[in-house]
Amino acid sequence: MMRTKIFVALVALAGFWSALMLAPAQGGNQNPASPDGLARATFAGGCFWCMEPPFDKLDGVVSTTSGYTGGQTRNPTYESTSSGRTGHAEAVQIVYDPKKIGYEKLLDVFWRNVDPLTANAQFCDHGSQYRTAIFFHGEEQKRLAGESKQALEKSEKFKKPIVTEIAPVTEFYPAEDYHQDYYIKNPLRYKYYRFSCGRDQRLEELWGKPVS
Repeated sequence: MMRTKIFVALVALAGFWSALMLAPAQGGNQNPASPDGLARATFAGGCFWCMEPPFDKLDGVVSTTSGYTGGQTRNPTYESTSSGRTGHAEAVQIVYDPKKIGYEKLLDVFWRNVDPLTANAQFCDHGSQYRTAIFFHGEEQKRLAGESKQALEKSEKFKKPIVTEIAPVTEFYPAEDYHQDYYIKNPLRYKYYRFSCGRDQRLEELWGKPVS
């Protein structure tokens, strides 16, 4: 009986993914505007649906936008990025108030929401589009990102090397509208995907209990 229920759930999930792949592309090709006094941070941590929630709940974060960056192809779509041929990674771009929250805090939240030991994959998703990366905006972010990675390496928390890339930010292309705030628009599907992908199980294995 349990096997049947699992099979039905997997079939439903497969249909759901097919619908996403066929949905029309509506994304733009411009970086989100950052009002005066605010700053931006860009992180890739696997499925961008799962990278919005941990930043959205932080005091000082103004907005999060799912999108594609780090590749060569102009105006990528979900379908083209998922092929792995554009060079882009699924990423989230954060607009934040540096007077209320520091980049160091964003880095800490980033690390604790990814598996930094696995190259070109995150949890159940595989391919270079799911790689982990910190795309820095300026020399200060570059320095802080490098220091945070070095500190994690020196802590000897992990036996395997950290493979997370640190690179300058390039053009950020917002993803299609149906991807934005996915966890809010489709809470049940989001929770089912997150659980079936083993994301929280692996994060707890790596980092312990989630950051509150």
